Amino acid sequence: MKKIDEILVEKIAETVQQKYDITPEAGQIMVEIPKDNTNGDYSTNIAMRLTKILRRRPQEIAAEIVEILKEKLPEAESIEIAGPGFINFWMKKDALANVINTVIDLGDDYGKCDAGHGIKLLEEYVSANPTGPLHCGHARGAVWGDSCVRLMKAAGYEPTREYYINDAGAQIHNLGLSIYARYKELFGLPFTLPEDGYHGADIIETAKAIKESDGDKWLHLPEEEAVEGLAKLGRDNKLEIIKQDLEYYGCAFDSWISEKWITEQGMVEQVVEEMRSKGLLYEQDGAIWFAASKYGDEKDRVLKKSDGHYTYMTPDIANHKYKYDRGYDVLVNIWGADHHGYVPRMKAAMRALGYNADNLYVDLCQMVRMIENGEEVKMSKRTGNAITLRELIDDIGLDAARYFFLSKALDSHLDLDLNLARSQTNENPVYYVQYAYARICSVLRQVGKAPEKLPSYQHLTTVKETDLLKHINSLPDVIADAAETRSPNKICNYVQKLAAYFHSFYGACKINDPQNPEVSAERLALVEATRITLKNALWLLGVNAPERMQKEED
Repeated sequence: MKKIDEILVEKIAETVQQKYDITPEAGQIMVEIPKDNTNGDYSTNIAMRLTKILRRRPQEIAAEIVEILKEKLPEAESIEIAGPGFINFWMKKDALANVINTVIDLGDDYGKCDAGHGIKLLEEYVSANPTGPLHCGHARGAVWGDSCVRLMKAAGYEPTREYYINDAGAQIHNLGLSIYARYKELFGLPFTLPEDGYHGADIIETAKAIKESDGDKWLHLPEEEAVEGLAKLGRDNKLEIIKQDLEYYGCAFDSWISEKWITEQGMVEQVVEEMRSKGLLYEQDGAIWFAASKYGDEKDRVLKKSDGHYTYMTPDIANHKYKYDRGYDVLVNIWGADHHGYVPRMKAAMRALGYNADNLYVDLCQMVRMIENGEEVKMSKRTGNAITLRELIDDIGLDAARYFFLSKALDSHLDLDLNLARSQTNENPVYYVQYAYARICSVLRQVGKAPEKLPSYQHLTTVKETDLLKHINSLPDVIADAAETRSPNKICNYVQKLAAYFHSFYGACKINDPQNPEVSAERLALVEATRITLKNALWLLGVNAPERMQKEED
């Protein structure tokens, strides 16, 4: 069964074609829910959009459209013109309520759509160096990427989740030096921690684990060989911890690509040679430069330094080329905000290599501050180091740790109020939404049987009921928009409104009234449709929908 807004768009398009012999372009007809109920259930500005084409006043165009729509649209109770040419629709209540059966029929699939048309998309996120545990700064990008992929799957894209392992270069060598120093310390030998190394307690734990498994093996090898071997062991150990923490956070990946592997496959040399053969490189001061300024960057970039080492950018170019070569239509990266200057460099490289750089999107993740009792908290009380992802989850709970990071646009700074996140009150937004779900489940438990679909819905006529129906009806459109714009925060906004509409409906309408069985049956079906919709929306955020909570019977 088609949704009400889909019917409206279809009938408006037919009317414009019939009256003016114009086929509206995709997206030209917009149907929205007015903020003020006095302006109808739905509204369109199509008359104003046709003004330039027809060179007539929008009110005149609107009047002609309305005259035809009154015949074409039996689902409408009334259609009126307002203001400069808005067309407002008041729908018959049973037409609005038809969404109930659609939701119940589709169940877990309600909200899904084909807006993505099967576009193959690769989303890379987190990609933290395997040199230590994930901290709260990584948490935001991790859950954002995970929720974006959930949205894209629901919207008909074919997304792949990828983690790029930065396991080549100085940071891994410094990891090896750090472990070697702590390893020597465990045997009572003199040691020196590298200035650019890793000084956290986790390095000591790694060294202890290696001593327990290998004994003094690494002391009998030349230092360079020992450091290299310990670096590999450390990398594997840290990566395993990262994988476990991400799983703990509800974030799975389809693909793990190693920078070291890309280098070992010869991809870095191959891309440099390809760029050289295309005349994209030149030599200056003993270094190899990419003429990036010719392709949209602010200046040229060094790919290979005079000492023979590649810059950080070079294997990254090889990695992005590999992404395109695997056949993805769209590439998305989530990078820290401090990488903003790196975006035009990578786009320039892809453009120069002949790829569509317009299909490479980089979403920048702004900083997060942890706030407790009104003051910023930077360090873990337990370790004295940065608060790890696992510590945060254990402190405020998985659902709050996900929801709060998704509630605000990624490019906005975020203050996470730990006291609020821990609280079990309606001021806590995730608690407020989950409490609505638990309350719904409580209502349905008291009935003792699952609500049934009905052939028609004649009694859902109050403002509270129609507000709830219209919001339920809008989920597929919200998903399509949130997926296209990579904005899970729009789903947070959606579930907050849905919870508010349900709480308002619950407070105003007697749902299970034995004296009015027909009204009760319709309202219970509405409650079931709300339950399914809320659960599906929460899944997009990776947030649980609990059937029981404290105060649920209040």
